[in-house]
Amino acid sequence: MTSSISRIESLIPLSPLEANDTLVGERWPPARVPSRLHDNFVEPAPRARASIPLSRPPSALVETGSTQPASPAPLANARFTEQPQLTDVASGHIVLGPGSRGDGLRAVQTALLKMGFALPGGADGHFGAQTQRALRNFQTHAGLTFPTVKPTGLLDSATLHALDALAPEPGMRGQSQGVPPATYDGQPVRVIVALREHRTFLYDTEGRVVDIVPNASGTTTTPTRPGLKVVRTRLHQAAAEAAGERLWNDRSVFGARILDLSWADGRHSGEELHGTNAPALLGGDVSHGCIRHSNEAIIALHDALSVGDRVAIVEHVNDPRLGAQAPVSRGTTLPRAAPSARAPAG
Repeated sequence: MTSSISRIESLIPLSPLEANDTLVGERWPPARVPSRLHDNFVEPAPRARASIPLSRPPSALVETGSTQPASPAPLANARFTEQPQLTDVASGHIVLGPGSRGDGLRAVQTALLKMGFALPGGADGHFGAQTQRALRNFQTHAGLTFPTVKPTGLLDSATLHALDALAPEPGMRGQSQGVPPATYDGQPVRVIVALREHRTFLYDTEGRVVDIVPNASGTTTTPTRPGLKVVRTRLHQAAAEAAGERLWNDRSVFGARILDLSWADGRHSGEELHGTNAPALLGGDVSHGCIRHSNEAIIALHDALSVGDRVAIVEHVNDPRLGAQAPVSRGTTLPRAAPSARAPAG
């Protein structure tokens, strides 16, 4: 949301890990994945068993006419291997879409959540609009490496195999590969905002990714502008509420915290990282140019960052201005926030 926050002089910590969750990551671009994800795709297979069109919910079976693996390899990620519903998806026999339900779908939703894609309703095993949006955002990311993955918002064989390769194993968060390095035009950054996949990557001071959270960005008429920016001002909850009241007549519009940004050369950008009073809109292009996060995420971002820290805003995580030297954080368990971290600090 564009505003003049700099007139004020003055994040709820990033989603704490569930018990025993561990963050994993590997920098972009990932190493070539096994041939099961790239080399087994052939001309469309003969017509599969009868399927029910998407227009007749609730449906677990749809047909898209996309290419299918000739001899699909079994799924390898332990999140998915014991799910008969996903075995059928992986084989190309079915495609999950709106109206689909099942434990396999719930496992996919959980994986998307652990990777930082927005599913405000949680993993409920029901394929609704939020799941379709989350899948489309994942497909936008995965399509950079797996050319058979298209941003359809449906769970087809190509998408599931890509998710099988990228999703963390049970008990882990982040993703196994494809995390962008924490440099932009040779300068270290603490945050990378990937607009097209609607995710924000937070790094420690050594350039290791420490969390990935969903965001919402600007609309086509009020877009978020890519480039290198810096944190200009940090606003706690009272100041964020005052700014919302003054600028929008709504104390909750900026959520729990604001990080006002300027361009790296000092020009005011009119954009912020901030919270939201509409978490169901995360994962889409809905703002006036700012980057929205859940209140939990923006508090953690606020607590992790300092004035002057760099924030890179890019369309895709393979932006050529992002470097290639970032180390990764493996086996790092994020600490739970102390209760006092949730209280306004001024």
